[in-house]
Amino acid sequence: MNDQIFFRGLQYGIYVLEVLVFLLLARHGRWSRLKGLCLYVTALFVVDGVARPAVLYRFGPSSRQYYNFYWVTDVVLALGAFLLICAFFRRACAREEKMWHFTRLVLVFAFLLVVAISALFLTRNYNDLFSQFITEFSQNLYFACLVLNTLLYLMIQQLAIDDDELGLLVCGIGVQFAGEAACLAFFNLTNADNFAQGLLTLLGPACTLGMLLIWTYAIVKAPEPVAIRLGLGKHAALAEVVSD
Repeated sequence: MNDQIFFRGLQYGIYVLEVLVFLLLARHGRWSRLKGLCLYVTALFVVDGVARPAVLYRFGPSSRQYYNFYWVTDVVLALGAFLLICAFFRRACAREEKMWHFTRLVLVFAFLLVVAISALFLTRNYNDLFSQFITEFSQNLYFACLVLNTLLYLMIQQLAIDDDELGLLVCGIGVQFAGEAACLAFFNLTNADNFAQGLLTLLGPACTLGMLLIWTYAIVKAPEPVAIRLGLGKHAALAEVVSD
């Protein structure tokens, strides 16, 4: 009973924060600079806060329809997360076009590698190919996002990129990926026992809640990057800040 109350509290807390992040982006006028984040948060709320509960209510938690819908939408969210990380990489390489060209090739290669590994998995599993592929592809893509997000954070630190907002956004999504990866690893190591299933049910939403809290702080408190705050057309002012 207490677990159910805690789980419900996490769910409603996530819904509230998703709407709050969306409203903060609108209020602070950061649509143009954080379009990827806005689209991802919107997709997260529509899928997790509206579509999945509706299908769950209509068909029940043990139905095949809900199972298929859950994993199909999980692929949608995984693709959204991957594209969001690509947007973060683009922002980190805003002043290094050559680095961005190389990074873009790495991102394309990583995505194709995930597709290839997921397809290779099907050669050993011929039962229910659709469900097998979407679950395998979703999990592999989330793992790739975790690795890419870690590399992005290291790149921000190594290049000393002066963008506190980007650093916080990357840390937030890192919390989400790290939590899910740890849950899935523990789930597989324990052969999906009851404790692992309960942990996966609670830790996943808790990580999402942590991610949204960090993003809320980033939008409200983190200063805008100097180049964006001054405007790219004000070369003299920007040069003065850089020289200082």
